[in-house]
Amino acid sequence: MNRTRTAFVFGLTLSLFAALLPGMKETSALARGGGAAGGAQDGRVVTPRYGGFDLEVLVGGSPLEVLYGRGRGYVEAREGEEYELLVRNPLPVRVAVALSVDGLNTIDARHTSAWEASKWVIEPYGTIRINGWQMSSQRARRFYFTSERDSYAARLGRASDLGVITAVFYRESSPHPYPVTPPPYNDGPYRPQSRSEEPKESRAPESSADKSRSAGRGAVAATPRRDDEYAATGIGRPVENDVEWIHMNLERSPAAEFTVRYEYRDALIRLGVLPRPWRDDGALQRRERARGFDGPGYCPEP
Repeated sequence: MNRTRTAFVFGLTLSLFAALLPGMKETSALARGGGAAGGAQDGRVVTPRYGGFDLEVLVGGSPLEVLYGRGRGYVEAREGEEYELLVRNPLPVRVAVALSVDGLNTIDARHTSAWEASKWVIEPYGTIRINGWQMSSQRARRFYFTSERDSYAARLGRASDLGVITAVFYRESSPHPYPVTPPPYNDGPYRPQSRSEEPKESRAPESSADKSRSAGRGAVAATPRRDDEYAATGIGRPVENDVEWIHMNLERSPAAEFTVRYEYRDALIRLGVLPRPWRDDGALQRRERARGFDGPGYCPEP
């Protein structure tokens, strides 16, 4: 795997140089208020496309369908599956995005306002993929769908906002001093690279606690889930993800905000977002074949 990272910088000029270092394919960054930190993702190239700001939930590299109901958007969680968040910047300037899962910032797991949150930075017309909780400057741990009691938020004692993913975008107030050329137009749906083109994901060595959690996840996946169990996000296996802090001045008002709710299928049915499945036991079909009249005759004795 080609490992890329930005230099540790403060200020606009140096951060631009860092973003253009040889081998850099995607750049992400974090910011607290007016400051930011950044790092390359896992080396995968995402073809930008025109359109607005965007937030997608990816499983196996493909976006989950957004279902609209009750005045908001939902996606169907898939129990035990790892997922990624794809965020897109359609502007010719950098933006910083506050990204939370289950009410926790994906960078430091804090629960704050969007303005006060640490943020990921997206280059002009850029797209980044965030695949887990950032645990250090070099390591993250994967998002995966699980139960409320197994969630990362529950482990931290902050399980008040489960089942929600939110992205709030802020424009850079001092944009690049040079013009940025838009990428080639792509009006089709997002398509990841083929497996043959995609670099292998590097994993940090698992601790005994990590191995225990992995074993526990297998046990949970093998046990039928109760209907009253709801979806939440766990803290999964460790993966490499280098990030470093940069300085960045942001506009105070958000440029865009997205919120996506996620639930398992049975919960989406109870909410009315998905239709209730029709179960035919034969009796209803018999009743559908009933007729009002047949031939002439009289009432028989019972």
